[in-house]
Amino acid sequence: MSEEKNPWTINASELKYDNPWLSITEHQVTSPGGKPGIYGVVHFKNQGVGVAPYEDGCLWMVGQYRFPLEQYCWEIPEGGGPWGEDPLDTAKRELEEETGLTAGRWERFLEMHVSNSATDEWVIVYLARDLQRGLAAPEHTEDLRVRKVPLEEVFAEVEAGRITDCMTVASVYKLMMLKAQGKL
Repeated sequence: MSEEKNPWTINASELKYDNPWLSITEHQVTSPGGKPGIYGVVHFKNQGVGVAPYEDGCLWMVGQYRFPLEQYCWEIPEGGGPWGEDPLDTAKRELEEETGLTAGRWERFLEMHVSNSATDEWVIVYLARDLQRGLAAPEHTEDLRVRKVPLEEVFAEVEAGRITDCMTVASVYKLMMLKAQGKL
């Protein structure tokens, strides 16, 4: 794919909000069409990492209440790690903390921007296999349930719009594609 130059002009920038996890910057801009405007950008201070723990045709899922959505959600184990930390180390830590699982095989599975119209958040998802069970140790902000669910059942929940987390949705579609190709 060809790369194009930036058609936006940034005239001024101001940090509007900052905490240990994210910052929001408001940019005074001139749009590609030549009109003045504003553009807010959310910058994440950690790299997003997800894990698709897969075994015996099933995906291990984590359920938790998501404060921003005000609802309970089922998703793959996921979290964040500082930039500069190997994302595989983050994935291993998140999987064990949230589920008690460790994996003997890891594969970098997906990479994506989550919502590139408003944020620079970059996530990496790993496929974890050869799973061993242990004790979970969730963070104080997490009240988690863990379930092993047949992939087809998770796919049906995605298709019905009941699972909407982007890392989970993308992982489930990729797993279904690999399964259809006989690569899983």
